Amino acid sequence: MAKTKKHLLTQEGLKKLQAELRLLVDVKRADVIKLIQEAREQGDLSENADYDSAKATQSEIESRITEIQDILNHYEIIKEVDTKNKRVIVGAKVTIHDHSDECNYTYEIVGPIESDPAENKISHESPVAKAIMDKKEGESAEVIGIEHPYKVTIKKIVL
Repeated sequence: MAKTKKHLLTQEGLKKLQAELRLLVDVKRADVIKLIQEAREQGDLSENADYDSAKATQSEIESRITEIQDILNHYEIIKEVDTKNKRVIVGAKVTIHDHSDECNYTYEIVGPIESDPAENKISHESPVAKAIMDKKEGESAEVIGIEHPYKVTIKKIVL
């Protein structure tokens, strides 16, 4: 029997998913059902763009509901850790110095579900995170698995 993959979530990420699920189930689902009913009332469904659009939206909503329910049935909260043992872990905010461009970058290491590079949230499965996982402040690592590997040094870890 295959082992079910656990989705790593922060407490904040869990709350966001729960809120999104409530919105989809309690509001969006009802809204799209109403749109489908209104489109049906227009008559012939074979050439009804409003109906087709509403059905496509319904499919997207139902897919997202199923996806979130799966995540919520198989998640693991990223645990609080002993702050004395400051190592890069999932849930940490890490400032690194990139030696390829001599710039500093700050990232929050999260599970793939919460990954959002625009918000500087990177998956623990990303090349950068893989390189720095379990390292301490001041340690260096080489980011590999990309076309041009580069060296980074961990400047600060906030757990």
